[in-house]
Amino acid sequence: MRILALNPYHTGSHKAFLEGWMAHSRHDFETLTLPGHHWKWRMRHAGATFAAELLSAKPQAALGGVNAVWCTSMLDLASFYGLCDHRFRSLPAMVYFHENQLTYPTRHDDPRDQHFAITHLTSALAAIQRAPGLSPSIGWNSAYHRDGFLTATSKLLQKMPGRELDHLPDMIHDASVVLSPGVQLGDAPDTVEATRSERDELLHILWVGRWEHDKDPDAFFAALKKLKKRGVRFRLSVLGESFKQVPECFATAKKRFADEIVRWGYQDSRAEYEAALREADVVVSTARHEFFGIAVVEAVAAGCFPVFPHRLAYPEVFGEDERFYYDGTPDGLADHLMRMNVGDLPGLDHAVVERYRWEHAAERLDAAMARLGGGHAG
Repeated sequence: MRILALNPYHTGSHKAFLEGWMAHSRHDFETLTLPGHHWKWRMRHAGATFAAELLSAKPQAALGGVNAVWCTSMLDLASFYGLCDHRFRSLPAMVYFHENQLTYPTRHDDPRDQHFAITHLTSALAAIQRAPGLSPSIGWNSAYHRDGFLTATSKLLQKMPGRELDHLPDMIHDASVVLSPGVQLGDAPDTVEATRSERDELLHILWVGRWEHDKDPDAFFAALKKLKKRGVRFRLSVLGESFKQVPECFATAKKRFADEIVRWGYQDSRAEYEAALREADVVVSTARHEFFGIAVVEAVAAGCFPVFPHRLAYPEVFGEDERFYYDGTPDGLADHLMRMNVGDLPGLDHAVVERYRWEHAAERLDAAMARLGGGHAG
């Protein structure tokens, strides 16, 4: 089948998702994308922009035979359908939620704009109305994400005058399918373990989260400060994407842990990033927000042992192995890391992350789109 993929925020995990899927898919794709910045503007104008681009910029012949539309929740799908060429208005679509603006954490000085939440709901309705039969048309990266969104939607609709849309959460639930992202896995486990066996006995701690408040870096560095105060020696690599506004704790930590730091900041190439993952022993999260966690899945796939709070999507993604989790506090994290030694780190069943390999994830995405597009096999 032929899919028209619309990606209004084509950077980071959104870009990696689409490119990874296309590289492993049996389907054909036409894509329209916009650079990944100014997300509020993208949510407002991308539907109109893509509709106009379909009318003028794209060669018309290349768009023949499109069977279905795929877009992220950053697109106002209803406005796209209202403005696009008539050939696309009746096509079924899947809206894929990487994140949402109903439950995404906001800073105390940044009040939530419910207009963006309503955009999610009208996009979902537009997709549901065009889906054939019982074909799922709303995709989620985790059940945790879906359930949190539906709970928040119910609370939002209770505030709406008239309450005419109280049925919407049930409609979205019935139209939903969980389609976890794929990841690019690194070396085979035996190669990773051989590399690690050549290193010293200092525990190498890895951070891969974005440098933003919702990942709670203050808690991470507070735990490391406790380790250092207790005389525990370790190595540290702090990776992850940073933006113009970076939490102050990163600058403080760069000075405080200068003797422990091996790598600091966003890596210049994929090869350097994967090398950094293979060098580390444990990957730590202190996140207050995580709908899936592509970066931590990649780290675990590279051989890092997971050290996560028992919350968010982590139990769903990684299972209920109690060795993976601490109590979610800086003290609990410090205690957990103190008990870990390089020489006797627990063995990790790589089946934990094998199901997220792109070869498997693409099959699930392809099947969902084929069902939505009328059973087209490829």
